[in-house]
Amino acid sequence: MAAIEDRIKEIEEEIHSTPYNKATQHHLGKLKAKLAQLRETVIKRSSGGKGSGFGVKKTGDGMVALVGFPSVGKSTLLNQLTDAESRVGAYEFTTLEVIPGVMHYKGMNIQILDIPGIIRGAASGKGMGRKILSIARGADLILILLDVFQPDHLGAIEKELYAAGIRINQDPPRVSIKKTGRGGVNLVSNIELTKLDEETVRSVLNVNGIHNAHVIIHEDVDVNQFIDVVMGNRIYIPSLVIQNKVDMVERHGKHANNMFAKLNANINREFIPISAENATNLEKVREEIFKKLNLIRIYLKPQRGKPDYEEPMIVRRGSRIGDICNKLHRDFKDKFRYSKIWGKSVKFDGQKKGLDHVLHDLDVLTIIKDK
Repeated sequence: MAAIEDRIKEIEEEIHSTPYNKATQHHLGKLKAKLAQLRETVIKRSSGGKGSGFGVKKTGDGMVALVGFPSVGKSTLLNQLTDAESRVGAYEFTTLEVIPGVMHYKGMNIQILDIPGIIRGAASGKGMGRKILSIARGADLILILLDVFQPDHLGAIEKELYAAGIRINQDPPRVSIKKTGRGGVNLVSNIELTKLDEETVRSVLNVNGIHNAHVIIHEDVDVNQFIDVVMGNRIYIPSLVIQNKVDMVERHGKHANNMFAKLNANINREFIPISAENATNLEKVREEIFKKLNLIRIYLKPQRGKPDYEEPMIVRRGSRIGDICNKLHRDFKDKFRYSKIWGKSVKFDGQKKGLDHVLHDLDVLTIIKDK
C-alpha cells in the first residue's frame, strides 16, 4: 500500500508542476487516468474493514449525511433536527460512530446521519476517513457543516469528497462508451469539443485497458469528467452548505462581524447561517433539505373514497403515473385503464391521464384499473 501511496504522490506532483497547454494536454490526461486508477486501488484494498457503528441501514424517504471537520456542531444539529440522541462535547472526535436520526417534515421521514468528523487526508485513510466517506457515498444529500470562523474548511471537505469519487452538485456527464471487439476507438460527437481531443480520449481508454470502443460525447466535457465516465463508479449527490455558531459572531461584536465578512468573501457557494445550539434558522435548513432531496408527495384516493392525507406516497420529482403503479403493485400497471388527478399537474380537477403523465407535489391520484 505504501508503494501505491508514494506513486500517487509522485503523479500528483508531476500534474501540479506541468503547465497546461495543447502540447501537454495528452500527457496530463494520461497522468490523471493513472492517478484515478491508483486511487481506486487504494479504496478497494482498504474497504470492508470492521468498525463499530458504521453499518447503517438506509430507511425513510431520503438519507442525509452530515459532513464536517470535528467539533463543528454536527451532533447538536442532529439532535435539533431529529429524534436522535447523539453525544455532544466541546472536544474533537466526540462522535466515534454513525448516529442516525429521523427528521419528520411535511409528511416525510428523512434519515439524517451524524458521521465522525473528517480531517484533511480522509480520502487517503487518515482518521477512519475511507469508512466515513463510504457512508457519505450512500447518501441522497450531503449536508456540509462549517464553523462560522473556518469557512476555508469547505474547500478541504470538497477535495476529500472528490478524491472519494463523490461529485457534489454535478450531473453525470452525457458520455456513452461501448466496448467493441475490434476497430480501435471510434469517437463521435455532435458538438465541438474544446477541452478534450481524440488523442487524449484514446490515451485515457488505453490506460484503463480499453483499446476498442465506440465513444459518443453529447456535451463539452473535460478530461476529468471523461475519466469519471470510464471509471464508472462515481456518485453524483446534491449538497447543502451550512455555517454554524453564528451566535458567536453576534456575541463578540464588531470585530467578529468584520472577521466573518472577510472570511466569507472567499466562499463562492451559497450557505445557510445557523446556530445549532440556539436553534436559529433551523426551519430554513429543514426546508432546503426538503427541496434538495427533490421529493414530492402524492395523495392516493380510492375510486369511491377520500384522499389519504395522513400518509402521502413519497416519490422523486419527475415521477410518472406508471412509476406509482410500479411502487404499488405490478397488477396496477398490467390492468391500468386510466387515472384521475386533482392538483397542479392538470388543467382541471379530476382530469383523466395515462401512464406517462408527470406528477407534481401534492397531487391527488386515483388509479382506475380493470377488474
